[in-house]
Formats: sequence, structure tokens, C-alpha cells
Amino acid sequence: MSNGIKAALVAVAAVVLAGVIIASTAISGYNRVVRMDENVKNGWAQVENQLKRRYDLIPNLVETVKGYAAHEKGLFEDIAAARTKYFQASTTKDKINAANQMEGPLSRLLLLQERYPDLKANENFLKLQDSLEGTENRIAVARKRYNDDVLALNSYIRTFMGRFYAGLAGVGPAQYYQIPAGQSEAPKVKF
Repeated sequence: MSNGIKAALVAVAAVVLAGVIIASTAISGYNRVVRMDENVKNGWAQVENQLKRRYDLIPNLVETVKGYAAHEKGLFEDIAAARTKYFQASTTKDKINAANQMEGPLSRLLLLQERYPDLKANENFLKLQDSLEGTENRIAVARKRYNDDVLALNSYIRTFMGRFYAGLAGVGPAQYYQIPAGQSEAPKVKF
């Protein structure tokens, strides 16, 4: 083989090798930006999943609190009404009727006093409250992971080659999850 042919083969091999290196780098960069974009989308889906869980729990928590408060309120109103009837009664018969009306609410009050920690409504409230606290923690973790994914993508896109690969893949910068002004305080629930 002559020196000219060897030089041509080396040149062709060098061009092919350079092409392979460039192509593999381009494919790798393209795939990286696509993975980062998918991580951001997945991170947001996880945030939404936890937000949905929160919005599903809150009405149950509010209804449990309302139901429990109504249960206590009704009990105390029944006791107050029976007591008022008793003191307003002028005859023995009316006083007996008023006393009999007190028996039901009074026994409920005694059960309430004896079983307070085991009340189903209170137990449900505690379970829902724990679930809501767990959900809030999950939301915080999901937000952080999402923002971490956004940081990685946005930082990569701002690099010279990252911008090129993002343009090829049609990926733009993602938005951070930020709490809007005025919403950083806990909401107040009124009954």
C-alpha cells in the first residue's frame, strides 16, 4: 500500500471517528435535555397529585369538625333547654317531664365525658388532621423536587450546548413553583 492511500484511509478514519464522536455527543445532549424536561413534567404531576389529595381531604376535615362541633353544640343546647324547662316548670308533673327530657342529654354528656378520647368524630378528626399534615409534607417535598428538576433543566438550557440541544428538542425553560404573594400565611377556617 502506498503512502497516499494510507494517508487517505487515516484521514477518512479520522473524519468518521470525529463524526461518530460528534453524533454521539449530540444524541447524548439531546437525550439529556429530553430526560430533564420529562423530570420536570413528572415533578409537576407529583405536586398536582398531592394538591388533589389535599383538596380531597380538606372538605372531609371541615365536615368532621362541623359535625363534631354540631354534636357538642346540640348536646349542650339540649341540656340548657331541659334545665330551663325544669326551672320554669310550676307543677310537679311539668318538673318530671322536664327532668325526663334531661335524662337523654345528661347520659350523652356522661358518655361524652367518659369516652372523650374514643369519640369516633374526634378520632376521625385526628386521622384526617394527620392525613392533611402528611399531605402538606408531601406537597413540600414534591415542590422541592420539582424546583430541583426545574433548576437542573434551566441551568442546563443556559449553557452554550444546552441551549442548542434544548432548541433541537423544542424544550424551553420551566417555571419554578413559587408561593404567590399574600398566600404564605396559613388559611383561616371559620365555622
